[in-house]
Amino acid sequence: MSAIVRPASARDWDAIVMLLEQHRLPLAGARDHVSDFLVTVDDGSVIGVAGLEMYGDAALLRSVAVSSPGGGVGTRLVEALLEQARQAGVGTVVLLTTTAAAFFPRFGFTEVTRDDVPAAVRASAEFQGACPASATVMRLALRREKLT
Repeated sequence: MSAIVRPASARDWDAIVMLLEQHRLPLAGARDHVSDFLVTVDDGSVIGVAGLEMYGDAALLRSVAVSSPGGGVGTRLVEALLEQARQAGVGTVVLLTTTAAAFFPRFGFTEVTRDDVPAAVRASAEFQGACPASATVMRLALRREKLT
């Protein structure tokens, strides 16, 4: 694969919107956090996106969308974002999904209740209505490596 994963920029916004709309994912709050999004680019075209919303030592993983599912683009994006979260000192990553609950356990995510989510994340646009109340809530506790 010649595709590269890189930080998103404002110039990627239109392509991000198209991918999110294609997969019926919410746009609410996304633009405010685009600086913590990653995109996969192949031949100059954005073919995947995934984002983090940082809330202190917790983060919301959101907006995972690829133009052609099944090619590993989504996996690469999620792995890269989780590493970004570890580097930023995030201890807990949370997500909401209505269609991809079977995708995220491979990264260690487990289903939890909304009450199990840090309050700062529950205040996000996604939790406040952008995602339906019926969405599956999942959480991952990141292992923090001790520096020696």
